[in-house]
Amino acid sequence: MLGKVLLVLAGAFSLCIGVGLLNGEALFLDRSNQAFFICLAICLLLSGLFHFLGRHGNPRMFRREALCLIGLSWFLATFIGAIPYLLIVEGCDFTDAIFECSSGLTTTGATAFTNFHEFPASLLFWRSLSQWMGGLGVVVFFVALLSSLGAGAKILFSSESSGSAADFDQGRIQHGAVTLMLYYLGISIICAIAYKLAGMTWFQAVNHAMTTIATGGFSTEAASIQHFHSPLIEWIAIFFMALSATTFLFVIRIFSRRWHLLRHGQEVYWFYIILLGSTFLLTVYLVELTGELPTLDSLRTALFQAVSIMTTTGYASTDFETWLPPAKMLLITLMFIGGCSGSTAGGVKVVRILIALRGSMRSITHAVRPNLTLSMRMGGKPLGERAVQNVIIFLLLMVVLQIVSMLFVSANEPEMTFLSTFSCVQATLFNIGPGFDQVGPYDNFHFLRGSTKLYLSLLMTLGRLELYAVLVLFNPMVWRRF
Repeated sequence: MLGKVLLVLAGAFSLCIGVGLLNGEALFLDRSNQAFFICLAICLLLSGLFHFLGRHGNPRMFRREALCLIGLSWFLATFIGAIPYLLIVEGCDFTDAIFECSSGLTTTGATAFTNFHEFPASLLFWRSLSQWMGGLGVVVFFVALLSSLGAGAKILFSSESSGSAADFDQGRIQHGAVTLMLYYLGISIICAIAYKLAGMTWFQAVNHAMTTIATGGFSTEAASIQHFHSPLIEWIAIFFMALSATTFLFVIRIFSRRWHLLRHGQEVYWFYIILLGSTFLLTVYLVELTGELPTLDSLRTALFQAVSIMTTTGYASTDFETWLPPAKMLLITLMFIGGCSGSTAGGVKVVRILIALRGSMRSITHAVRPNLTLSMRMGGKPLGERAVQNVIIFLLLMVVLQIVSMLFVSANEPEMTFLSTFSCVQATLFNIGPGFDQVGPYDNFHFLRGSTKLYLSLLMTLGRLELYAVLVLFNPMVWRRF
């Protein structure tokens, strides 16, 4: 199975070689194309080796094998995807390369480079393509192309696409993966065309479309979206960032006119309520407290940054590091909440916040009226006590992991301020990208020690795969039974 995942990476590297040729990079003679040919050869050789070693294996898989495959696939893709940075970028060390590739595949958008805008076209394209692949999930591409995976298909699909498999029958997982891939590709093409019509070059448009739809936030320009000084481009980015953070199946149901199913979209409705409420508060802040911008510009800036942060894209249209603490606290809250399940967004997801709040209210009611029977429903489906407990445990694990990570980073980086440490961990664990203070929207993570970068790279993967697919790799009981 790992061999087939490597074939997906091989296809991606082939595209990078093609982009390099289109942008004047000489075949075999240019350093960047040589690097991608090496990566392509490694993928093909390892794929052949894994296929040979597993030629007598059972193609069907179950929960344990599926979870292990997801974790191993992401780590393998990260190590191989880091090779182009090592071979192309002058002075790039191993930790910088791993950090950058992890940031791409997990759609985080944090960078360890100060001069990324000077990279050759093929490497810039790889940065964007890695986010686009990571947005839907490397393994989802593989599930869509391979049948007969057995029960493990649903685990692969749901873990990679933030729970989307819940709406598909066991026998329709591959069909669901193909549907999502086509939708993902379709909105990416539309977004690229919109960016081009708004004034970007085709290269800029394609790269920004991939990172917008993936809610990743990598840009070809040092100043991110602000580089273009275009309100139209900002409005386009706002629309597609919000669309990409909306549950994909909800949007597909709208296109397929299955209106009767839309009443179950409580998560989507609350996502937009929170987003609009945050935009209103930030607009009031920009107009009344700072007076820096006219009302319409303040509205656009507030909406752009609220959408960018809550969808965990991480684009910047202004330096929100200069905002006062109340506005920063609101952005930090949006970082934690994130987007909808079944989308490309990070964070803990709106649905988990809703379930935790409803579960807490039910517990409070039971404390007063212990004999009262209360049922909970989400998305039109009943929620059992175990589901609520799992959500609360997940949220507690994420909070504990953030606290432990802050202790590690502060001990390893004693010169960092508390806000820098806090936002550094939050921005990587919840796959946002930029933080505040020393890791603000126009800063980067280059100054961190190598061990800190490796730890933050692990945090990105933990956040993207929502803990369990990674933690299972470190459980001895899992390996003992293989």
